Amino acid sequence: MKRYFRLYGRFLNQYIKTLIEYRADFVLGLIGFILVQFTGVVFVKLIFNNIPSLQGWSFYEILFIYGFAQIPRGIDHVFTDNLWMLSGRIIVQGQFDRYLLRPLNPLFQLIAERFQPDGFGEIIIGFILVVISSIQLSLNYTPFKILMFIIAVLCAIVIYTAIKLAVASIAFWIKFAQSYLYMTYQLSDFAKYPMGIYPKAIRGVLTFIIPFAFTGYYPGAYLLGKGSIITGVLLTAVVAVVSITVAYCIWLKGMSLYESSGS
Repeated sequence: MKRYFRLYGRFLNQYIKTLIEYRADFVLGLIGFILVQFTGVVFVKLIFNNIPSLQGWSFYEILFIYGFAQIPRGIDHVFTDNLWMLSGRIIVQGQFDRYLLRPLNPLFQLIAERFQPDGFGEIIIGFILVVISSIQLSLNYTPFKILMFIIAVLCAIVIYTAIKLAVASIAFWIKFAQSYLYMTYQLSDFAKYPMGIYPKAIRGVLTFIIPFAFTGYYPGAYLLGKGSIITGVLLTAVVAVVSITVAYCIWLKGMSLYESSGS
């Protein structure tokens, strides 16, 4: 275990040094990412300029769900961004070999190798939206509710990582899977809004196949008092465990079929 912490610490140290050397790029990139996230909020506001509510959901209720969904997405973005590289160039260029040569878990090495601070833009926007909407809705946060909030966020992070890992691992078979990962990841935007506004087919996909609904809508609905703790937290935890288990099995199967390639 100490080896894992040392390795992750070394990677993180190197990345922090890089950020210090190129801090202007980092700051500009972070600001740009925050602005991109802010455009989504503007879109929601434009919708509510024309309608008082959306199938019984007020502007600030949807803003809460939107903000909540951004928090686990941002944390996942910060720590597991290298899975995008796996789906793109790592397999194609035969760079996966180096993870197999070290006496450490290859998946841990892959994830620990890259730290993406752009994700803080999503986290910041997410917390701001949750705080603003909570104040406007006069939400009461008891210690239990705060604990459920934390658990729901942690489970949502696992679900994001699991989906990303499962799709990225397809690269072991087809070499380049980044386009598939991009298309799948875009579905996460649907989790920022109430499931009731979508057709049954879309709700089914987002709940049972690619469970992004548990990264935003279901936990958010529970915290707003419009959903149950069973779907908002307990079922979210079950989905997280099942998702990461399935994703890791796909990863292991793909890794067993890996053949070095490159130009």
